[in-house]
Amino acid sequence: MNATKVVPWIAAVLALSGAGVALLPPARVNGFDVDAFGRLPVLEGGRVKPVDSVARNALLVIRGQQSFQHQGRNVSADEWLLDVLFRPGIAEQQPIFVINDPEVLGLIGLQQSAVRYFSFKTLGPYLEEIQRQNTSAQRIDARQRTRFQGAIVNLFDRLYLYYRLQNTLPASEAALAVFRPLPPFSNEKPEAWRTVAEAKQDAATDVLERLGSAWASQTAAEYNRAVAEMREIAAARQPASLRQVDAESLFNRAQPFYLGMVIYILALLALFTSWLWKRSILQPTAFALLIAGAAVHTAGLAARIILQGRPPVTNLYSSAVFVGWSAVIVGIVLERIYRKGFGTAVAGVAGFASLIVAHHLASDGDTMEMMRAVLDSNFWLATHVVTITIGYSGTFLAGALAIGYTLRRHLAPRLDPANTKALVSMTYGVICFALFFSFVGTVLGGIWADQSWGRFWGWDPKENGALLIVLWNAVILHARWGGFVRERGLMAMAIFGNVITSLSWFGVNMLGVGLHSYGFIDSAFWALSVFIASQLLLVGLCLLPRRFWSRDRGANTLPGAPVT
Repeated sequence: MNATKVVPWIAAVLALSGAGVALLPPARVNGFDVDAFGRLPVLEGGRVKPVDSVARNALLVIRGQQSFQHQGRNVSADEWLLDVLFRPGIAEQQPIFVINDPEVLGLIGLQQSAVRYFSFKTLGPYLEEIQRQNTSAQRIDARQRTRFQGAIVNLFDRLYLYYRLQNTLPASEAALAVFRPLPPFSNEKPEAWRTVAEAKQDAATDVLERLGSAWASQTAAEYNRAVAEMREIAAARQPASLRQVDAESLFNRAQPFYLGMVIYILALLALFTSWLWKRSILQPTAFALLIAGAAVHTAGLAARIILQGRPPVTNLYSSAVFVGWSAVIVGIVLERIYRKGFGTAVAGVAGFASLIVAHHLASDGDTMEMMRAVLDSNFWLATHVVTITIGYSGTFLAGALAIGYTLRRHLAPRLDPANTKALVSMTYGVICFALFFSFVGTVLGGIWADQSWGRFWGWDPKENGALLIVLWNAVILHARWGGFVRERGLMAMAIFGNVITSLSWFGVNMLGVGLHSYGFIDSAFWALSVFIASQLLLVGLCLLPRRFWSRDRGANTLPGAPVT
């Protein structure tokens, strides 16, 4: 039996099997079918979704996680929401509010320590002061706020979301309801979901009250019956909605993008190990794991498309997921052509890094939110947005290859000229690929702008960013063709392409101006600044001759060849 063929297959099958295990329903909590509660349909944010999505998104916004440890056990998002709705006394003791700012900690009489999470009960005595500070900070433009003011606004928003969740069901607080849990009858409009206060003689109200009472008294049998009755009511009134939320609940439970990150890391670990030991076995294994990660990534992307009924890119979160997916697919193609391990390396890094970015973008709430009116066009989302996002991924992939070239050039004890030539060839080819898609995507964007706003080009910041990507990729190719740069110059320019693309991708939204900006993202400013600084340092390192770094001068060159 040939280990070089069997081991990669085994690794890929094990990775996919591990991903499949995530689809299994969770065990019941002390006899309570919490999972069934999470699969109840509700209307929130303009779309019907499972309670599980509401709970996960709310806990992610408040705590930054979709579950937490409390009193020695793991509390899921659905179980937490049940406590918030029906056992507020228990929920108020759970540490879910994350506070890192030392001035905010000082405001509530605490010193900075290893403790980062605090309960509503702990913050309760300081709510009036927090609200006063928030009111003061809200008068200042988000871009002008101090760190403390930004942190206090963020804390107040999370406290207010928690307060609204607590008051979602009581009839006296209907205006605060985060979601509408009572489905319309089959002869009503699909959007006619109701809060408890709006329902008149609706049998679902009584069932919901029994569900809450059973959870509050921790009576498992009565609770399970009430949840089953609520699902029966939803199935009778809105069967299509129930099927939709069951599919979304399964997607939430599978967490394909988190699993994709894990598999990409495993692929990279196998590849790095292959550089030291058993290359003939571990390099194919790394590639097999990369394909398994891409399969999970693709499944998650396809599931989002089906659930939303939209093309793959609809907001910043989905663009991060798609950019990574595109880079991984191109990396797989490169690896199949060159078989040097470079394609696996850059694809694994690109896939993991983009999904990390997407994970942090998900902390803003629902990632499958309703489309803004100006973007509500499946045709243009499937043409302009997808095409230009592929251009983003190509430019980033070229930059990643150039970073690999730079690190290899300065850290490897000896360089194989054939491998160097292959790496340069890959980068050049990917830049051509990126130029084509970014140019076509920019032109399509101008046509869409003409239809939406009555002008093809208006020098909007986003339009300028797209144009810069096209021009920079064209400059790289012309500089190479004209002999103005050689191997090292080409790579340095490819790395700088990461700076231009990141500014077009995130910078426009952070500016908070222009027709393409949909909100100021101040939290990403420092992360983007650090990324740009790191790329500029890598450009400098790329341009630094190897002889100034390595003691083994000339070991990387052929006899008589110039140092490049």
